[in-house]
Amino acid sequence: MKKLINSPDTVLDDTLAGLAAAHPELAVDRAARVVRRAGGPRPGKVALISGGGSGHEPLHTGFVGTGMLDAACPGEVFTSPVPDQVLAALAATDGGAGAVLVVKNYTGDVLNFALAAELAAEQGVEVHTVLVDDDVAVEDSTYTAGRRGTGATLVVEKTAGALAERGATAAEVAAVGARANAASRSFAIALTAATVPAAGRPGFDLPEDQIEVGVGIHGEPGRRREPLRPARELAAEVVGTILADHTLIPGDQVIALLGGLGATPLHELYLVYGEVAALLAERGLTVARRLVGNYVTSLDMAGFSLTLTKADPELLELWDAPVATPALHWS
Repeated sequence: MKKLINSPDTVLDDTLAGLAAAHPELAVDRAARVVRRAGGPRPGKVALISGGGSGHEPLHTGFVGTGMLDAACPGEVFTSPVPDQVLAALAATDGGAGAVLVVKNYTGDVLNFALAAELAAEQGVEVHTVLVDDDVAVEDSTYTAGRRGTGATLVVEKTAGALAERGATAAEVAAVGARANAASRSFAIALTAATVPAAGRPGFDLPEDQIEVGVGIHGEPGRRREPLRPARELAAEVVGTILADHTLIPGDQVIALLGGLGATPLHELYLVYGEVAALLAERGLTVARRLVGNYVTSLDMAGFSLTLTKADPELLELWDAPVATPALHWS
């Protein structure tokens, strides 16, 4: 294992220290393991909080800021945050208008965020939860009951965050987040496995000439393993798989996220996106908005994921709303 770390035991704490040094606009509580906006909560604003295991950066800490998250709870690498972290985030962001939790559909995340929500509700805090389950690769895995949450998490956090910024109620913010999730489908292909620092070796064995089709962001098995093929063919399979599960029809608009998994060069991602864009155009679909790059990663895994969100005027307006976070920024 070759990684830029000090020790496998201190990876998260050291990373949070670096995040704090790089982004003074964030308040990084290394003891509580909570990253939030500096300056304290805004009275009357719904708090939008998410989190999950580290290793998927910039998700979630890189999306804390104006127009997106109020706080993020990073767990150890590929490990869910504990309820105490979520409770600390709720307390630190409480503006008196309740909170919305964005939770990816992994068993540990679901259980720990649910427990925190129950405890907060007992203290009189209105808490709503949006479950993200956009991955069409598998229905069940050892990590989930149902579909996994992947790239659509960014779309949910961006649209729900924009609405929360405008002063909407917790119920309204949660409803938009749920609608963005329902409008999204994702699928990923891995060329290599990720190496968790504590394990010191790749999460699975993948021969040089093989790829994992439908892989999860923690290295969960995909639909099958097969020989590497040209990018054009891989793009066609990913697009076809997503569209077979989606409600998209010719004339629809989409938000497209072509994401790297951590170790894929940007020039390869642009190459794949070019194939994806052509395939969508052939099917009469308009890419209204797009992102290409590393947004929801899996440590040092090579490969790519595609998320397609069926866009309506409200979702596009919320997507276009100003955002200022370490990883996403436009006015």
